[in-house]
Amino acid sequence: MAASAPAVEVDNICKAFGPTVALDDVSVRIAAGGVHALLGENGAGKSTFVKLLSGLLRPDSGSLKIFGEDADLASPRAAHRTGIQTAFQEMTLVSDLTVLDNMLLPYAPAGLSGLIQRKKARQSVISHLTSLGISTDVDRNVSELDLAERQKIEIARAIYRNPKILLLDEPTSTLAGKDVDWLGETIARLSAAGTSIVFITHRMPEVREFCDTLTILRNGQHIVTTSTADVTDDEVVEKIIGRSIDQTFPPKPESATAFGEPVLGVRNLKAGRKLDGVSFDLRQGEILGIAGLQGMGQLDLFHACFGMDEIAAGQTLVDGQEVWFGSPTEAMRPNMALGLLPEDRKTEGLFLKLSGGQNASLPVVQRFTRHGLIQPAKEGAAVRSAFASVQLDQRAMWTAAGAFSGGNQQKIAIAKWLVAESRILLLFDPTRGIDVGTKHELYVLMRDFVSAGGSILFHSTEIPELVHQCDRVLVLYNGRIAAELSGKSISENAIMAPALGHGNAQTEIAS
Repeated sequence: MAASAPAVEVDNICKAFGPTVALDDVSVRIAAGGVHALLGENGAGKSTFVKLLSGLLRPDSGSLKIFGEDADLASPRAAHRTGIQTAFQEMTLVSDLTVLDNMLLPYAPAGLSGLIQRKKARQSVISHLTSLGISTDVDRNVSELDLAERQKIEIARAIYRNPKILLLDEPTSTLAGKDVDWLGETIARLSAAGTSIVFITHRMPEVREFCDTLTILRNGQHIVTTSTADVTDDEVVEKIIGRSIDQTFPPKPESATAFGEPVLGVRNLKAGRKLDGVSFDLRQGEILGIAGLQGMGQLDLFHACFGMDEIAAGQTLVDGQEVWFGSPTEAMRPNMALGLLPEDRKTEGLFLKLSGGQNASLPVVQRFTRHGLIQPAKEGAAVRSAFASVQLDQRAMWTAAGAFSGGNQQKIAIAKWLVAESRILLLFDPTRGIDVGTKHELYVLMRDFVSAGGSILFHSTEIPELVHQCDRVLVLYNGRIAAELSGKSISENAIMAPALGHGNAQTEIAS
């Protein structure tokens, strides 16, 4: 191993999937011991790049060196032997196994008899998690953990194997607030100890905070590798999408008179494990933001409004009338017309093996049937119209949803509620794991939706989205509304102070 050799040298790598070229003659150098960001739109080739380094794919042509030596990463185990570990965005944890069992897969320590030394392994795992500041009970099933906890366990497992090169694939897409800070501290410690880190993200503040250098891919091609300090955010965006975005967020209405009557309301609502007596109204034509750190009751709120969580107390109102949703089916009825974009699109929002077209029509497929048979022409017309609204390629009509990038999967998940003619959208962190270009398209889609008379309840882990996209923002703390902000009073500081518990009384700030 050459002392000054890069951690990763990729030369003229090509990888295609049929007619789709994922990586087109890509050459990249990643220095040893640093933190290197890998940026690009969904579908730019980032995931393929990571899978090649992880041993999940093999290149069609080109060469790869790890610390100056030729590497044939024919399998994940081969990658592990070279010191490469990966924490994936689409997590590889087995939900029916405990945290301990997942941490040990597939390298549980065994004695001379071949039996797993479970007591020793348990102590080792607990010690490792404690050193990372993770207090999760190792005997809990992964299925019992929330999304952020599962992501932290995914990262912890990769670190547990003492990698020389750590690939972090969208690690903060499910993290917010203190968990992002936790990751930053973890990355700093690993880097200081000599671990080389490749950090895939769509969030520029994290690139600035965590990374020394960055590489941008676009349409499978290498665009630039440079020091993070030598490029501005605007330059990064232009290189990622190949054009400038003059205005990231569309303009808001200038006054509250632009909104109609309340269409969705809750009164003293208690639901789930956290939500504890919340009241508000969502008006026609309004984007109402729900802010809060992880686990403050926002997920319980969205599930309760969509009939997914049992309501312990309080009322739900639609058009001023009290309603009770025993299931999502009732929330989707034409006279209610609610649609939910869930936290995890892959497990809750889509059937990945079905086509995009089938996913889009599924909630209301009965509208396209006659005598028990689906009318393809009628169904296809509705789906194509919805796909055009979200700027989704028409090949999604027949291609499996799982074959698309995260951004296009999110578009399919939104399109199905346009097919269903929903008038109230519950959007839970809709830009999670989405590139800057697709984010802009979703912002415009949201504003167009409410301008046409729809209404949106919107939660985001990215505070700037709430500031620039929402007409009002409610801040949750410990399951209750800690502040209501509107108009020009919506700012990052005004949201973060009550979100962190500063001030005990609810505040209301008018425009």
